Amino acid sequence: MQTKEINQLKREIENILSDNKALEIKSVNLKNKTSIADFMIIASGNSARHIQALSEKLINELKKKGINNCRLEGRDSKDWKLIDAIDIIIHIFHPEKRKFYDLERMWSELIPKERLTI
Repeated sequence: MQTKEINQLKREIENILSDNKALEIKSVNLKNKTSIADFMIIASGNSARHIQALSEKLINELKKKGINNCRLEGRDSKDWKLIDAIDIIIHIFHPEKRKFYDLERMWSELIPKERLTI
């Protein structure tokens, strides 16, 4: 995917999350930090059902946009879901789990170039 397309998809994902009442939606730019994705989007849901509904809605919308090979991790978890949309990774957490893992802080810090490869 081209940079322009990735940026557009990121905005669309943020809008889907916002329209479906996700809380504290944050994007972390991963370019020049890792090769796993260009962006990470982190959001919170207010209950296990809300987290599940958000993940299902995102997967359905991504498929409509032709991204058929995205994967869902944490299918059995009530506190966390991860959607791997190739160039964008989306985490949906219960607020307590999100605070515990604090991915925003971890990925926002600069990572030395020697540690870039995963």
